[in-house]
Amino acid sequence: MKIVSIALSRKKGTRKTCVEQAMLIKEHGLENDAHAGPWHRQVSFLSSEAIDWAKEKGLDVNFGDFAENIATTGIDWKSMPVGSRFRLGAEALVEITQIGKECHKKCAIYYQAGDCIMPREGVFARVLEGGTIVVGDGIEEAGRG
Repeated sequence: MKIVSIALSRKKGTRKTCVEQAMLIKEHGLENDAHAGPWHRQVSFLSSEAIDWAKEKGLDVNFGDFAENIATTGIDWKSMPVGSRFRLGAEALVEITQIGKECHKKCAIYYQAGDCIMPREGVFARVLEGGTIVVGDGIEEAGRG
């Protein structure tokens, strides 16, 4: 299980820009990301397998296009129960707070990509312990809160 992409954006509802490393801030989220803040959806996760599935369906998408902060390999996020904790890299610890989301209106991502898998496949977490994360860092399950 590892991080294959880290992405940030200045505005909500838009595709994110990929970066090689980022800082996770305790009880805030990713530094310089529009979704960070004092709430339960500080960081979003999506499996690279789900992104590959979307590509196989004919969508022209890459990492960050579904507004996910962190894309991973080896984890089926939607099957992880709320309260599951994961260590990212050497320092950071996150706790799953929400599986999927309801979209009240089709966002820019839907119109640009032709679909958005985040509501079905993505999960959200809050940051319990901050730290620097880097593409390629390992991810370990760390129990439940």
